[in-house]
Amino acid sequence: MKIVEMLMPPMGESIMECTVLHRLKKEGDKVSIDDSILEVATDKVDTEVPCPFEGTLKEWLVKEDEVVPIGSPVALIETADSGETENSTTGIISDSPEAITAETSAAVLEKDFQEALSSKSHAPVSAPSNSVDNNSFYSPLVLSIAREEGINADELARIQGTGVENRVTKTDILGYIETRVDAGSQPQPVKAVSLNGGNEIIEMDRMRKMISQRMIESRKISAHVTSFIETDMTSVVKWREAVKADYRKKSGDSITFTPILIEAVVKAIKDFPMINISVDGDKIVRKKDINIGMAVALPDGNLIVPVIHHADQYDLAGLAKKVNELAKKARENKLKADDVSGGTYTVSNIGAFSNLMGTPIIVQPQVAIMAFGAIKKKPAVIETPQGDLLGIRSLMFISHSYDHRVVDGSLGGMFLKRVNDYLEGFDSHRILI
Repeated sequence: MKIVEMLMPPMGESIMECTVLHRLKKEGDKVSIDDSILEVATDKVDTEVPCPFEGTLKEWLVKEDEVVPIGSPVALIETADSGETENSTTGIISDSPEAITAETSAAVLEKDFQEALSSKSHAPVSAPSNSVDNNSFYSPLVLSIAREEGINADELARIQGTGVENRVTKTDILGYIETRVDAGSQPQPVKAVSLNGGNEIIEMDRMRKMISQRMIESRKISAHVTSFIETDMTSVVKWREAVKADYRKKSGDSITFTPILIEAVVKAIKDFPMINISVDGDKIVRKKDINIGMAVALPDGNLIVPVIHHADQYDLAGLAKKVNELAKKARENKLKADDVSGGTYTVSNIGAFSNLMGTPIIVQPQVAIMAFGAIKKKPAVIETPQGDLLGIRSLMFISHSYDHRVVDGSLGGMFLKRVNDYLEGFDSHRILI
């Protein structure tokens, strides 16, 4: 028998550490490859960590609630001694515990972890309302899934667990949801405490606390300036109206305004690459990749920003497919760590909530963010060779917030105008698919 170290695997770009929420196995337990062994939280997602080895868990090297750096040892696993120990999921063969080190962890575990990372939680890691007295057998991930699905304590207790000591695992609860009879139940509201029948105190969930902290930090870091422009979206509106039925028939999905807006932003970034930057101390880092984050509102009222990586490599149909895919994954709590990391510029379609305009806060370490307001029909002056006319046009406000430390008004304004020009010059005869 040989002892090997299990390391905390990579969890996406820029994530350097995570917090151990729960240890899912006990010392002495048998473990198999891809068994969920830990539940951890990063500043982006909560997720389960799979074991890359088969054998026996000899010793935990981390405690619950401990902050653990990526690549550091978390457990000692005793594996079978067959001359060489092979990890079937990574193909790495080691003849000593030292062979699996932090230096190789990224290459060894990145692929396996990203493939295994199939769920996340936006809800607080607390029990559902009417929680059982002893919920130690329910992991934070299971509890958050239960809360999102409106599964109360009594219903949760009826789910047959297949984990250690009959623990309900993520697989158990997701399987139960698929065959759930009570399909019409709704998520339970956040528990509020009434003060003398008057005001209520509502505890922020973990994600809301995180959002709050990020927004305050961004305001402290960046010198926010916001510019506005009103854009004529008439050609875009007419084109979408003409193609949306055919697109749904062929693809089975909808074509929203979001991919059209993202396409215009991507084109403008190519024209003004100094908007696609970040700040590192007194240095400016110009990004080679164009990774567009898109703000998505969640059913629980929180917000998350999944990222379209290499957005410049998609045509409009590809962007439409990617937007729908990420939005669906976000609302179903199925985003992977990589889905929410690596953004270089962010957009927010606040028009979906009938907002005319807003002043969005920059997502750090980016230096700009754009918000698109509601499209409204208004009387407008139309310039023609024969003279000016008064007509009805579909108009939309765009707001562009940027970091005045590194983006001057000229660049911020020209970039905004270029996005406007691409939208107003939209080819209404183009074919989508």
